[in-house]
Amino acid sequence: MFNFIRRAFGKNEVFTFKGGIHPKDMKKSTEGKAIRDITPPKTLVFPLSQHIGAEAKAVVSVGDHILAGQKIAEADGFVSANVHSSVSGTVAAIEPRLHPLGGKVMSVVVENDGLDQWRQDMKKHTFDQVTPTEIVEAVREAGIVGMGGAAFPTHVKLSPPAEKQIKYVIINGAECEPYLTSDHRAMLEIADEIIDGLKLTMKIFGLNTGYIAIETNKPDAIKNMTDRAMAEKDVCIKVVAVKTKYPQGSEKHLIKAVTGISVPPGKLPVDVGVLVNNIDSCAAIARAVLKGLPLTRRIVTVGGDCIAEPQNLRVPIGTSFEYLAEVCGGFSKTATKLIMGGPMMGIALSRLDVPVIKGSSGLLAFGQDMVPERIQKNCLRCGRCIEGCPMNLLPNMIKEAICANDLERLEKLNALDCIQCGSCTYVCPAEQNPLKFIRTAKMKLREAKK
Repeated sequence: MFNFIRRAFGKNEVFTFKGGIHPKDMKKSTEGKAIRDITPPKTLVFPLSQHIGAEAKAVVSVGDHILAGQKIAEADGFVSANVHSSVSGTVAAIEPRLHPLGGKVMSVVVENDGLDQWRQDMKKHTFDQVTPTEIVEAVREAGIVGMGGAAFPTHVKLSPPAEKQIKYVIINGAECEPYLTSDHRAMLEIADEIIDGLKLTMKIFGLNTGYIAIETNKPDAIKNMTDRAMAEKDVCIKVVAVKTKYPQGSEKHLIKAVTGISVPPGKLPVDVGVLVNNIDSCAAIARAVLKGLPLTRRIVTVGGDCIAEPQNLRVPIGTSFEYLAEVCGGFSKTATKLIMGGPMMGIALSRLDVPVIKGSSGLLAFGQDMVPERIQKNCLRCGRCIEGCPMNLLPNMIKEAICANDLERLEKLNALDCIQCGSCTYVCPAEQNPLKFIRTAKMKLREAKK
């Protein structure tokens, strides 16, 4: 499906995939900024849906006094995730509240008492004595999900069907989205937690070798993680330099770059024996197992040309994006575009009074000059969208097929394989937006298959 590409880079080899693009990194404003812990706001909102799967069910009532780290909502099914309070205080309401992904979602609203009192019954394990079953259970109890944006419950990923044998565990440190630097800073500041999380994941599957993939535009992270990995005596941890290219952090492309294995159309990484975890998720695994800490905080990059003081913040989940902007000095000029996540695959926000959730990797604010109006022209048939597509699709043909409502042709064009990275729209000289049409195509194909 892909061509496996290797090229010399100094004394090392750099691995990548065919296709993709290279937008400007735009990381300089925050890549040198250490992670800053912030004081939680007075009111925090915890949506009961912060993950792929069934919405969690509240296990507290209005008026209850709760502690930081206490479970306030329980997973409702296997593909679901627990929700824990990041502060101590009082449950002020359980009601629908605005969600950063749109609409209203049932949420637990907590009034912070400012005392930061933590529950004391958190179960800790030692690395040598913890069993694979206990690791998975600790991750499930902690409510850990994919923190790169997908928010798939991690305990599900760590519990593949018996017939699926995991042979490779890869930690995704690519961070290929422009502006975002939270994973970069984590690799510099909490390397021990990342290594411990990788080792615990390897222990689940009885593996002696694990991989950490980092783009070459982060040489300090590559060096730091390599030095830390070389200190391990009982396992082999390989730090792999991957080419700086978008979407290098996509699971399927990272797998191809690191192992040379292609994930077939319609299949998942587990089908080819590979498990990929995000940097922050990996560190959360270590904290859950070794310290008994649930997922209550995450690292968020706050940047863009409108933010007065761009920073990397360690944020209590449930904090509003509005509060993050205030912590970073507010807006230096009027923002016309707000994004949760990165500029390529992030979610546009219509307002900032929505909470940071487990999958919130960034808050970006851009002025009008950074968001020029797109004046669409007719397709030039230049083929740039085809060259840039990392999935080897034909975005222009898919657009034509969906406009003609030709579902049979869409099926043949493998529209469902699109990872919605936006490369096709980014490179289009006619200012068209093929991705918008491909999203519609995927929705219609899925509806047709029901």
